Amino acid sequence: VPAAWQRPYLNVFKHFRVEEWKRSAKEGDVAALTDTRLKGTIYRIRGSNPASSYLQLPRAGTQSLGLTGRYLYLLFRPLPRKHFLVHLDVTTEENQVVRISFSNLFKEFKSTATWLQFPFVCGAAKDSACDSVSRRGVSGAAPADVRWTCLVLDLPSILSLYLNRRYSHLRAVKLCSNMLVKNLCTSDLVFDPGVTFSEARHTDLACRGIAPMPREMAFPVPKGEKWHDLYDYIRFPSEGRKLPYDSIQRSCPSPAAVSEEPARQLPPPVTLTRAVCDRLSLIHHITSPSAVSAPR
Repeated sequence: VPAAWQRPYLNVFKHFRVEEWKRSAKEGDVAALTDTRLKGTIYRIRGSNPASSYLQLPRAGTQSLGLTGRYLYLLFRPLPRKHFLVHLDVTTEENQVVRISFSNLFKEFKSTATWLQFPFVCGAAKDSACDSVSRRGVSGAAPADVRWTCLVLDLPSILSLYLNRRYSHLRAVKLCSNMLVKNLCTSDLVFDPGVTFSEARHTDLACRGIAPMPREMAFPVPKGEKWHDLYDYIRFPSEGRKLPYDSIQRSCPSPAAVSEEPARQLPPPVTLTRAVCDRLSLIHHITSPSAVSAPR
């Protein structure tokens, strides 16, 4: 259960005052920029290879963030035609540190007792030429029209499914080139960018742990536009599948959009459409959680 200061969510960049670089570290080409479209500060991390430049929290490797929220939100955009890399160090209840990494450099899923490596498939703008490539589940350099993405990682589920371990807390985050980053957040709630505050008040979404995206985390949506036509929302692992699978990619409809279908019972916060299932079938699924569990 998260400490009171971490509820209902924690804005990681704001709490640790990333812009001061006292509790965080940077290496290589890391710059704070003002993005007129997103109406705020973003961080650009770029370098000749993904490990050459990075933004790291906390500053020292001996320290721990101690963040206990179930979901980690990363608001980011891979740089076009580049490769990026993200490392998350999490601690299990047995006090074992496990690194969770994802990158569009990785060609296949790899696992050891202390390291999970997931390929990340960058999504292109909807219906663009590059979109057909991303639908085939092919990792590689980000397309030219890669979109801003809200990535939601269910950290306890990842540890449970792939290593049969119990999650304790998030220890450290290392964001490596090449990417733009708006924010990091942790929470026990599923934030849905398609839900407005008025809708949340008049529905039972709160009972299911679904809440509107906090304003300081939200991507702007011009009047008359729809969030999901402009940005990507990726939740991993997705609910609705019994077995884990081996890449992170655009695969989930909006939780609220699913719940609005009147002919069906209320599903889990996120379910998979037939089109998504067809796309995922192109990926080599891991046969069972035990298949990737390393011996203790």
